[in-house]
Order: sequence, then C-alpha cells, then structure tokens
Amino acid sequence: MKLITLVQKTLEDKSGEINKMDKAKQTSLILSFETSCDETSVAVIKDGTEILTNIVATQIKSHQRFGGVVPEVASRHHIEQITICINKALESAHVTYADLTGVAITYGPGLVGSLLVGITAAKVVAWAHHLPLIPVNHIVGHIYATNFEHPIEFPALALVVSGGHTELVWMPQEGEFKIIGETRDDAAGETYDKIGRVMGINYPAGPTVDKLAHEGQDTFDFPRAMMKDDNFDFSFSGLKSAFINTVHHADQVGETLDHANLATSFQNAVTDVLVAKAMRALDKYPAKEFILAGGVAANRGLREKLDQELSKRDIEFVKAPLKLCGDNAAMIGAAAEMLQRHGAKADMSLNADPGLEFEWEANEAQ
Repeated sequence: MKLITLVQKTLEDKSGEINKMDKAKQTSLILSFETSCDETSVAVIKDGTEILTNIVATQIKSHQRFGGVVPEVASRHHIEQITICINKALESAHVTYADLTGVAITYGPGLVGSLLVGITAAKVVAWAHHLPLIPVNHIVGHIYATNFEHPIEFPALALVVSGGHTELVWMPQEGEFKIIGETRDDAAGETYDKIGRVMGINYPAGPTVDKLAHEGQDTFDFPRAMMKDDNFDFSFSGLKSAFINTVHHADQVGETLDHANLATSFQNAVTDVLVAKAMRALDKYPAKEFILAGGVAANRGLREKLDQELSKRDIEFVKAPLKLCGDNAAMIGAAAEMLQRHGAKADMSLNADPGLEFEWEANEAQ
C-alpha cells in the first residue's frame, strides 16, 4: 500500500510539473474590445500576430444623417451590439472562455460613453472567468495594426492620422511612446468629413474625397498651415475655413466649382503638410522604420506621397493593412500582447480616460 501511495504521489507531482510547463508554454489567446468611437468590435488574437476573428459592427448608417458621430447614439449602439459581437467572436474563432489567456480593452482616448460600454463588458468577462485585464491606449492599437504583417523594428517613428487624431509618435524601443507633434485644432480625418459635408458627400467623406482627388487638378491655392514652422505640430482649421469660404462664395455669386479640382487641391494641402512634417521629424529622430496608421492611413494620396519621399531615405515604410486602418479590436489585441509582456495589467477600478495621451518627448523644436 505504501508503494502504491508513493507511486501515486510521484505521478501527481510529475503531473503538476507538466501542467506548470504547459502553462508556461501556453499560447497567448486574447479577447479584445474596441469601442472608442462608433465601431463596436471584438476580436480573438493569437500571440499578438494572428487574427482568429475580428468582428466589427459599424454604425456608419446611423450617423450619416447627422454628418458625423453623435456620442449618445454611438453609446446606445454599443450597448445593443457588444454581447452579440462577443458571441460571434468566440464562435467564429472556435474558442471558449476557458481557452482565453487575457482580456484587452481600449480605455482611451475616445468618447467617454462609448469607452465605458467596452470597459464594462471587458471587466465582466475578466472577472467572471478569472482572466487578466489589459488596458490599451487606442493609439498604440493603431500602431500595432502593422504587427500582423510586419513586426515593428525599433527605433521607429509613427504618423497616426484619423478622424480624431493626427500625431507623430517616437518609439525608441518596444513599449515606449513619446509624442513629438500633434494637431493643434482639427484632426486631418475630421477635416475631410467637414469639407465633405459642404460638398454634399455622405459621412465618412474621406474615401470619396480621396477618389475625387485623383480625378482633378490642384487649381485652388489652399493654405498649408505651419508647414515651414520649426516644430512637428499640425493645424488644419485654417484649411477647413478656406475651403468652406471658397465654396460658399462661389454659391453666392452663382459660380459652379469643379468638385474633383476642389478635392485635389484640398488633399494636396493636407498631405503636403503631413509629409513635410514627417520628413522633418525623421531628420531629428533617425528610425529604422516609418509607420503610417489610423483611418486616414488608407488614403491613397497620402500613401503615394510618403512612398515617394521615403524611397529617398534608407528607411522601411510600414503601412497598416487597409482592412485594419479603421477602428477594430484586432489591433487592440496585438498591442495587448506586447503590453502584457511589459507588465500591463488593470484591476476592476479601471475607468475611461477620454483625453488619454502619451507623454511628450522634450525637444528643442517645440
């Protein structure tokens, strides 16, 4: 009997050791949430580099009649869609809660009501299934959308351009993010939507304006604010006003303006500034690669102009995949895997931080 007991104990000890080894080798499988604005998205990401599923419930049609995102409407839609997206994500990835190793959530920046819906859902899943909760900065998510096709090499410089953000982010090493320049007023993507409204283009206007811009001529002398200033900041409110005033004046005098020419002139003004500032930043912050991310990263004109300029430099140009330029949970899962390796973890007190931003890099140009 003693021998049998000893054998059983030995087998149990060995089994415990094997379980510990298996756990150490366990694949990272993160359920990630993104609800910072008007897209309800849930994804399952393996090892930060493989998308098992990426569910996105868009609200575009609900906001089109308003010409932009209405925060309260966005929040209500998130509440309606979040559990549906969770179930779809798990089912299409063929995983259960027991298979997961973590839960990731965007906690800022973004619309506070929208953020809170995602945070609440993520907390419930993490608490109920005893999973670590990983807080992710939305901008880090955009940058790490590139990780699915190309692991980031450091040091790196990222230009993040979307409807709510326009900023240059310096990354000297993994897990370190510093702002070196940002818009002082309107984000580039926001400006596209505002001038699109004047042209009678439905929200979101960016893709349509980009298409028109490749059909016209640059015949309007729109301003390129701060392009030659000795800093890395942007400003697009003056361009927006100049565009709107041009269209309104033409309406008042009965003049018909060519929309393709308007789009070309506007887009050139935006991309000229973005590219000029990015190249100046690279002069001061030598990087192994330059990353373009965010919703406006899908803009063909911006990609072409950056391609042309970066081809003159010994630097790799990494673009977020077109399908992951907009807000999505896959990018949050990719960022979460990296952040978790660096010790990122939140408890149940995690709250929304709508104004969340990186620290500023101290530099003489600011």
